[in-house]
Amino acid sequence: MHRRPLLAAALAAAALPRAGTAEPDFPGRAVTLVVAFPPGGQGDVVARPVAAGLERLWRQPVPVVNRAGASGEIGYASVARAAPDGHTLLMGLASLAVIPEAARLFGRQAAYEIDQLAPIALLTADPTFLAVPAGAPWGSLDDFLADARRRPGAIAYSSSGHYGALHLPMAMLTTAAGIELLHVPFQGGGPALTALLSGQVMAMASGPGPLTPHLRSGALRVLASWGARRIPGFEAVPTLREAGFAEAEYYIWAGILAPAGTPPALQAALRRGMAAAAADPEVRRALAAGGNALDYRDGKAFAAFFREDTARLVRAVNRIGKVE
Repeated sequence: MHRRPLLAAALAAAALPRAGTAEPDFPGRAVTLVVAFPPGGQGDVVARPVAAGLERLWRQPVPVVNRAGASGEIGYASVARAAPDGHTLLMGLASLAVIPEAARLFGRQAAYEIDQLAPIALLTADPTFLAVPAGAPWGSLDDFLADARRRPGAIAYSSSGHYGALHLPMAMLTTAAGIELLHVPFQGGGPALTALLSGQVMAMASGPGPLTPHLRSGALRVLASWGARRIPGFEAVPTLREAGFAEAEYYIWAGILAPAGTPPALQAALRRGMAAAAADPEVRRALAAGGNALDYRDGKAFAAFFREDTARLVRAVNRIGKVE
């Protein structure tokens, strides 16, 4: 993902009140920010500093509520069905578009549809890393793939659940590379990461944020990235595109969404609040310390990103097919 030039200026401009526009009396009470996974995953590590910034701005509580289950479906659906009054928001991840499409693959009705949610602001959009324990026997992606081909189904990897934000990139890799790995799903990214650190599994796909402290400590290392190009600070880590798997491109993003019926004036107020929080030096420091590079976009820019990413992921789900 390209970092947009003049980001600071854009954020500052977005945060200013718009002349001639009535400011809604918002928020009048606590604003709940739902994360559809347990603590410790990508959505959670982005949500908490942003919520703290919004509390300073709005002078209202912004509790982060981890509503986990069914690979994120429970939490996502709860916000899709929430009152459209701006007081219940979602920290959405890339899996948001995947879950309804996966439900259709299995002939069941989706618990929500993406058009029930309105994109408010994108906060981060990072290429995913293939992480392994520091003591793993693979020195490179080629070593990992060669071992997987020698021992089909023997290498276990963890995820946040079937078709979740951490499962889909691994499924894209196994499909593209023609390998078989053992999928061990958990209820969220935090438990999946714990399984990797404890040696229950030997691989995991994850955004940089949750991995960063363990990369710094030397407990984990990364073999490849799902991005279109190498990541600053990780120039030695090759991309899957370089390895010949151009179709295995994937970004784990985190962004704020509201129920689709939220009135335009409230959506505008939410965007101004998110822009101001993203410009808050404390929020930016906290995200950077956690390994999350800010990639702020709102309005039409986030809506366009959301449409493009959704189309790519829906194609990927249908290419992968049913995963039991």
